[in-house]
Amino acid sequence: MIRPDLTLPIPDDIAAAHFIGIGGSGMSGLAGMFLDRGIRVSGSDRADSAALQALAARGADVHVGHDAANLPDDVDTVIHTGAIWPQNPEFLLAKERGLHVIHRSQALHWLIGGRRLVSVAGAHGKTTSTGMLVTALRALDEDPTFVSGGVIAELGVSSGTGADDLFVIEADESDGTFLLYDTSIALITNVDPDHLDHWGTRDAFYDAFATFGNEAREAVVISSDDPGARRVAAALTHPRIVTFGEDASADVRVSAVVTEGPVSFTLTHRGVSVDGRLAVPGAHNAINAAGAVAVLLTLGHQLEPALRAVEGFAGTVRRFELHGVERGVSVFDDYAHHPTEVAAALSAARTVVGEGRIIAIQQPHTYSRTQEMYREFAEVLETLADHTVMLDVYGAREDPVPGVTGELVSGAFADPSHVHYVADWQQAADYTASVARAGDYVITLGCGNVYQIIPQVLQALAETSAVAEEGR
Repeated sequence: MIRPDLTLPIPDDIAAAHFIGIGGSGMSGLAGMFLDRGIRVSGSDRADSAALQALAARGADVHVGHDAANLPDDVDTVIHTGAIWPQNPEFLLAKERGLHVIHRSQALHWLIGGRRLVSVAGAHGKTTSTGMLVTALRALDEDPTFVSGGVIAELGVSSGTGADDLFVIEADESDGTFLLYDTSIALITNVDPDHLDHWGTRDAFYDAFATFGNEAREAVVISSDDPGARRVAAALTHPRIVTFGEDASADVRVSAVVTEGPVSFTLTHRGVSVDGRLAVPGAHNAINAAGAVAVLLTLGHQLEPALRAVEGFAGTVRRFELHGVERGVSVFDDYAHHPTEVAAALSAARTVVGEGRIIAIQQPHTYSRTQEMYREFAEVLETLADHTVMLDVYGAREDPVPGVTGELVSGAFADPSHVHYVADWQQAADYTASVARAGDYVITLGCGNVYQIIPQVLQALAETSAVAEEGR
């Protein structure tokens, strides 16, 4: 991987930009916004995707596979993710040519310019919270520019260029780039230590969030419930702090949460209470909604219209997303890749599965996180899923670590009968189909490429159905 060098100068003007890793949800969104600005866009990614095809349809020059020949002669700026390797041929050629080579966070900083910025940060819930904010602002007749880490379901995009001065982003704490932006309103969903491969210690992680909040020009909106957020709040010196959550002290308080089916709850602010009901399940989404409403209040909106606007949020792609039903078995996908996120996803599934069982297909993400948290993953999965199919680790930007595999997680289960480790995806799909029955939910978990196993699972379910029919 390449760590972002935030000391590198950001060009004043960009006429032609090349994106290395253009197919990712964040990078493709940025590339689209560059096209909106009339900037020539080219890029490459290791595999074809709908995102690449959509950009090509808009006039971008995109390539599958990384090759120095992909870099056009007229490019003045090259934008990359941290996930590429230093030996990437396009990256090396750009350096050799003396081009501006910047991290995607710096490209986003360039796009933001001097707009009024709402930055959403946190170990979990930031994509959903960003989607809720953008959806609500549009429902309240505002037209923000936005960049989210996931596709907002009702909009079908992860980014968009608006006419208003307001800009909403999902800010990335994993590599420290959330400290780059000139934030007006900071939303901190929670502070659950993660990405310690970058930060080194938990104290450094907490300190970064305190800096993020204190540097906000207008206000910091922060969870009253999350232990890490409370620790950060104690270090805040900002003159305007707005809290949200179930704690009695919260400025925007959540109460009367009912999680059967779509979650319903009551929000109270300054003695006024309003009942709400979301289209997405899970108690954690009631908390996310409270955070979004708290930001909207800070922006000058009133409680009831703000909550009604948030209620229109229909979810984001790869957040408890239904992909198909075969033989009465519903197959979902979720981006959850931290024990806390996995717990939230499985708890939300439990509220809507009824009498069915939950079968988790877990793909651990990165060797460092798996090595650090394999016991926590095992505990959460064994407690909240009825059965787990464990795949191998998706390394992303990291080199393999001996002994750190999916089997490390499965071996930490107290009852081995609750988990089945299998490295081969087809065998995993076949096994899942063999144990699933009508009414069950199968849910893939991970922020790697685990969602790509879903067609194999659906096909295996269909084939076992056909076999069952033939045997009658």
